[in-house]
Amino acid sequence: MAAIDATSGYDRVKEVKEFDESKIGVKGLSDSGITSIPQFFVHDPETLSDLKPSSKHTAPTLPTIDLSHINSVTSTHRAGIVEQIKLAASTWGFFQVINHGIPDSVLDETLKAVKAFHDQPHEVKAKFYKREEGKGVMYASNNDLHRAKAASWHDSLQVWMGPQRSAAEEIPEMCRSEVVTWDVYATKVGETVMELLSEGLGLESERFKELTFSDGRVIVGHCYPYCPQPDLTVGITSHTDPGIVTVLLQNHVPGLQVRHQNEWVDVKPVPGGLVINIGDLLQIISNGEYKSIQHRVLANSWKEPRISIVMFLNQGKWNEDGYYGPLPELLSPEKPPVYRNFTVREYIENFYSKGLDNKSLIEKITIQKLN
Repeated sequence: MAAIDATSGYDRVKEVKEFDESKIGVKGLSDSGITSIPQFFVHDPETLSDLKPSSKHTAPTLPTIDLSHINSVTSTHRAGIVEQIKLAASTWGFFQVINHGIPDSVLDETLKAVKAFHDQPHEVKAKFYKREEGKGVMYASNNDLHRAKAASWHDSLQVWMGPQRSAAEEIPEMCRSEVVTWDVYATKVGETVMELLSEGLGLESERFKELTFSDGRVIVGHCYPYCPQPDLTVGITSHTDPGIVTVLLQNHVPGLQVRHQNEWVDVKPVPGGLVINIGDLLQIISNGEYKSIQHRVLANSWKEPRISIVMFLNQGKWNEDGYYGPLPELLSPEKPPVYRNFTVREYIENFYSKGLDNKSLIEKITIQKLN
């Protein structure tokens, strides 16, 4: 997309810069009562034409897995859950979990606290608005605002919890306690799911924890306010997550969609449930056994905001030689590596050099195509 349209005189770079420097976010635009969105939020015709609902009369439903009694003395019960998660991670790359051990009161309080932050006046939130990705606390509209071809209709509060933990006083006061508490609860669920995923690969349950797969953590509180032209933009563009595992808490406002069998499937919020999805790094490490899958959020046509709280779990330490790839214990003459090893630098540059996208690192390091 050209920075300046020669025919109309539209200067996209200037418009984006002015929006960013205003620190108003899309919530501020929405609250101002605008009836049309700025041009730099309008997506290309190919993206917009794909926003139509599925042509199937009966759309498939995301798998829901009950985590109750996973440590039952009956080993067959846990083995059954492992098989369910393995199947969901291999075919969907997404699933919902219920009876995960987090009280409903904690779920509700976390959602309310993040919403309370986004509901604050622009002048209050502006103190936290900055573009310093990868550390500390950052509030901004569109992490990839200056890298993406078109902006998306959401604002985010990002709080890094590991390996370098944000100082408590950096976290906005109105959601500080809830974010710190959520880190404890969501990490526990993430680690439980990773144990089951590890067992599904035939590894010891603690293998992923030994590899520091839950030590790199960032909590992102997204707000998708009402959009006056939801047919011209998206909430978040189609992408795959770059890390190991993602844990998502969402309110009742819909919008999340997952790509499955060449169709976009609505993820309907399950009361008390959490959405789990596989990241690109876990697809690589599992040598393609588990799949990271495209997902997106539609622009919000509801009058109330969609709130989601995402915990991205990633490795805290890289191998001493600086390389990563499929786990050696999963490889054999019958199961050769599908991906080559890659460096930390490749991983970081791939993410921060462009807007959100689908499996770009996986495509770069693929040796042989999966069936």
